[in-house]
Amino acid sequence: MSATKSGFTEEERAAMKQRAEELRSTKGLKGAAKLAREVEDCAKAIDKLTGVDQEVAVRLNAIVSEVAPDLNPKTFYGFPAYARDGKVVVFYQPASKFKTRYGTVSFDDPANLDDGPMWPVSFAVVEVTDAVEKKLRELVKKAVA
Repeated sequence: MSATKSGFTEEERAAMKQRAEELRSTKGLKGAAKLAREVEDCAKAIDKLTGVDQEVAVRLNAIVSEVAPDLNPKTFYGFPAYARDGKVVVFYQPASKFKTRYGTVSFDDPANLDDGPMWPVSFAVVEVTDAVEKKLRELVKKAVA
């Protein structure tokens, strides 16, 4: 990843453009129409992924649907994400997005993962196993508690 004149990589600039497009695509939509668009966009983002990235995104989508059905699917910089009251709680950043070694399941500020003066909010995932699924399920459940 090489930086452009702005200091951002091409991938970062593309993600910023994608976020701007996400905001434009739901501008003026409210209620069920906005939710439907965001659900559709999240599904499309997952469908575009391949390999481990798609496996993780599909499993995270299923886990959120089961454990935290009050979170609404959407996209966040093109990533599959899940939000409450419009604020992203959890999202998946695929490795393919920035050509990194691993994708991450990350939790934003509204997630209730607090544990003392310091706690993790991002988790690298290189393989979907029963143990990984169990841990993700626990984290999502705690995040929305």
